[in-house]
Amino acid sequence: MKKNLEKVYNPSVVEDRLYKKWLDKKYFHAEVDRSKEPFTIVIPPPNITGHLHMGHALDNTLQDILIRWKRMQGYNALWMPGTDHASIATEVKIVQKMAEEGLTKEDLGREEFLKRAWEWKEEYGGTILKQLQKLGSSCDWDRERFTMDEGLSKAVLEVFIRLYKKGWIYRGAKIINWCPECQTTISDAEVEHEEKCGHFWHIRYPMKDGSGYIQIATTRPETMLGDTAIAVHPEDERYKDVIGKTVILPIVNREIPIIADEYVDMEFGTGVVKITPAHDPNDFEVGLRHNLPQINILNDDGTLNKEAGKYQGMDRYEARKAIVKELEEQGYLVKVEEHVHNVGFHDRCHTVIEPMIKMQWFVKMEELAKPAIEVLKKGELNFVPERFGKIYLHWLENIRDWCISRQLWWGHRIPAYYCQDCGHIEVVREAPKTCSKCGGSSFKQDEDTLDTWFSSALWPFSTLGWPDETEELDYFYPTNVLVTGYDIIFFWVVRMVFSSLEQTGKVPFKDVLIHGLVRDSQGRKMSKSLGNGVDPLEIIEKYGADALRLTLVTGNAPGNDMRFYYERVEASRNFGNKIWNAARFILMNLEDEKNLKVTLEDLSEADKWIISKVNTLAKDVTDNMNKYELGIAVSKLYDFFWEEFCDWYIEMVKPRLYNKEDKTREAALWTLKTVLINALKLLHPYMPFITEEIFTYIQDEEETIMLSSWPEYKEEWNFEKEEKEIELMKQAIRNIRNLRAEMNVPPSKKAKIIIVSEDSDVLEIFEKGKSFFLSLAYGSEIITQEDKKGIDADAVSTIIPKATIFIPFAELVDIEKEIERLKKEKEKLEKEVERVEKKLNNKGFVEKAPKKIVEEEKEKQIKYNNMLNQVKERLESLLKK
Repeated sequence: MKKNLEKVYNPSVVEDRLYKKWLDKKYFHAEVDRSKEPFTIVIPPPNITGHLHMGHALDNTLQDILIRWKRMQGYNALWMPGTDHASIATEVKIVQKMAEEGLTKEDLGREEFLKRAWEWKEEYGGTILKQLQKLGSSCDWDRERFTMDEGLSKAVLEVFIRLYKKGWIYRGAKIINWCPECQTTISDAEVEHEEKCGHFWHIRYPMKDGSGYIQIATTRPETMLGDTAIAVHPEDERYKDVIGKTVILPIVNREIPIIADEYVDMEFGTGVVKITPAHDPNDFEVGLRHNLPQINILNDDGTLNKEAGKYQGMDRYEARKAIVKELEEQGYLVKVEEHVHNVGFHDRCHTVIEPMIKMQWFVKMEELAKPAIEVLKKGELNFVPERFGKIYLHWLENIRDWCISRQLWWGHRIPAYYCQDCGHIEVVREAPKTCSKCGGSSFKQDEDTLDTWFSSALWPFSTLGWPDETEELDYFYPTNVLVTGYDIIFFWVVRMVFSSLEQTGKVPFKDVLIHGLVRDSQGRKMSKSLGNGVDPLEIIEKYGADALRLTLVTGNAPGNDMRFYYERVEASRNFGNKIWNAARFILMNLEDEKNLKVTLEDLSEADKWIISKVNTLAKDVTDNMNKYELGIAVSKLYDFFWEEFCDWYIEMVKPRLYNKEDKTREAALWTLKTVLINALKLLHPYMPFITEEIFTYIQDEEETIMLSSWPEYKEEWNFEKEEKEIELMKQAIRNIRNLRAEMNVPPSKKAKIIIVSEDSDVLEIFEKGKSFFLSLAYGSEIITQEDKKGIDADAVSTIIPKATIFIPFAELVDIEKEIERLKKEKEKLEKEVERVEKKLNNKGFVEKAPKKIVEEEKEKQIKYNNMLNQVKERLESLLKK
């Protein structure tokens, strides 16, 4: 056993040294071992553009807690790491960097641009993984994967071709979400909706037969240039006579029909809606039902195209102003109302999204969604907390076909080749040589890449070698639990479930542990715009990774947001220091003891109490962790370490340790060491560094706490009788301390303690525990008796179950000194009361001073009077003695 720990725990030195040791020893690495049960977690792959933020820190701390715990329980634990290529985010970064050189994508061409992208990935792509190592993440770094590495690219190609052959991937013109800034399609899940103040423009559309007008209201008047119908509800009595007639579209002067469709809400607005099939998803569906033309009026950059006539080339918002002005001049504008409505923004660049009809690649979702719904209903997939299962179901039950094509160069290119002779599409693994339809040999590959989520949807099985039948896939898949934030249930969780079921026939994970967001101390979401973000790396540098991890998990409940306070980080660091100092104290006393030969029979009541406590703690913590109640588990560990072990047990045994002649000293040392080791093991998943450092000092049998066995409940360590006895004594000591505190008696003032009980068993407990009362309750002498005989009438008392504790008043207080002190206190308080009453009796002060100041003075008057009355009562009682 090593001699002693450093006086002060220095995480910046210890953490880097220990992490290097763990890596060198390959403690995180998992190989297929059929003699062990596997436990697998796949990391939610961070973007290669990413830097560690608090959300990452929380997510990965929770995963690391679970994987370290299972590793100690004897499972063959694999935590699979890796990164996502993040098409849009990465391409934006590279384009920005090129812009500094005065270059565009088009200047370089696709091949040269991709060379740059790979160089960028090699230089910056692993940054966040190195940052995760600073957090203590025990991933199997030997197995690191990337969503565009050779194996995963093979998996993506395989899935695309399989789904295409099944008819579940198709190409068609449908409404998609278009970002005019990034000039690409984005998924519904990447659109953020925000409430914005806008307007409702009420516009007259004149009837073709000259019989009047139909009035509509719109929030996007520029889209009227693409209107191909006006719709009313078929049961709306107001418009029955106009169904089938036509109106003249203002400005454009195009004749469009009035149609009847149940999509129209009769109660909203005028009960009439304009139908623009190329620029609204609902209108698109109406258009299909009524075979309406689809007129796209927008270019990819958000300007208007030739379909907009004289407005061609104008920005969409400039065109809006010009169109409204023209409508007003021509008498078509009825009124403009203020209107608050939801506006969709691209979550990456925060540009307003344009719904637009485009030829894209889609995945049919109806059949894929069914088994994903069933596994939740059958209990084969569980959400923690359960309520998130409803969100998952709601999304799947209302799912639309998934647009998977993106107008980007960085990503998996769609494996579709167009015959330049006949237009036939070949979807194949490699560029075809001849067209299967016309025999032509000239082909052009589709320019688009796949949605990033298409590849990350395969992550749980593609990372283990699929589509090849690898040993790893057979052994480690399905994985056990996915840990993720509630904000990507739709982005990722749903897609992994239906992709895994379709390709492997298995659910990718049994449990989905959902955590909330880390917000600032005011409850706001951390963001660059607010400037309220907290850098985890700065916290680690100042306080250590253990302190950050403990802060993030303390009080954390699955699915709930948490607030980040620096005070909590300091409290976590203080907790680490408390453990460190306790370990140093134990080690100092163990220096001369090499072989502790102790049996359970040798233990005192206090020893058995703390052994029983740590035994129950192991059971409770394990139960909580099995339920993913990690915050509750660590709170129990915190309370045990701080209160039971440090504040109570160590203080209880100090007299035995300091007396080297005490025959029970060896039992006390064995207990201290045994309890510390077990508690460190339970704490290790949460605070891996400090627990490892202390563990290597306190014992010589094992080289790391990581691979030591997880404490299990032992029936022979259940000392229920001793637990009750010590808890009774603790209550008595607490009551005595409180009594002394109320009377302002300093710890240096020792006093006689008399314990009275008619129960002989209770008296026996206190007889055996006399030494505790001498040291912990500041007793000068401890007397136990069956009645109140000989106890002074003025003795103060406190009651505990089946006993009353008395302390002679004169033992606590020097009456003459206390009378003198109270007289001075009385004089001081009388002056305060006089001062405040004089102020409140001053009419000028009461009328002119701010109301808040006056109220404060009134509160002081009440407070000082109460204090004065208490001092007078105390003084009177002492003067009678």
